[in-house]
Amino acid sequence: MRITKFSLGLSLIFVAVSLANAQDTNTDTHTVGITIPEVALVDIEPAATKNITLGFTAPTEAGLPITPTGSNNTLWLNYSSIKSATDATRNVSVRLNALIPGIDIRVTAAAATGAGGGTLGTSAGQITLSAADQTIISGIGSAYTGDGANNGHNLTYALAPGSGTGTVASYADLESTTTAVATVTYTISDN
Repeated sequence: MRITKFSLGLSLIFVAVSLANAQDTNTDTHTVGITIPEVALVDIEPAATKNITLGFTAPTEAGLPITPTGSNNTLWLNYSSIKSATDATRNVSVRLNALIPGIDIRVTAAAATGAGGGTLGTSAGQITLSAADQTIISGIGSAYTGDGANNGHNLTYALAPGSGTGTVASYADLESTTTAVATVTYTISDN
């Protein structure tokens, strides 16, 4: 019986020591879960004054064409992008809802400037707008341009009467109008 009491006593001491060791130590760990959402947002700034008007001046000498009155560079393209692991890059495309007969509308996106960061996209240079989507900014990774004017890509719009030499418009299609309106749409999408 003494051996059993001795064995039982040793067993109780072993359990007590084991429980003491299973408790707190001088280090501990836990996990932190992190969720990063996929983001694809684009806008034109300044939002309050993003509708622009361009026009032409009539010639003062017979035999000369109408001339554009100038360009407009008051608008800025802003975007935010967090791409998925399967997407290499993103693009911003641009298109018109309808062509204006005889007129080419051209837009140029400057290189990104301002308070942004990440893998900002590269401009395609000047584009003559059409009803089909055209890439104006390519190679966007996970990036943000900064918000508002003076951040992102400065957009310069200019008009030209169609030349009829393979461009979208032809001078022969021009008709006098007070206000012709076209809607320009920018879309950010995966490659």
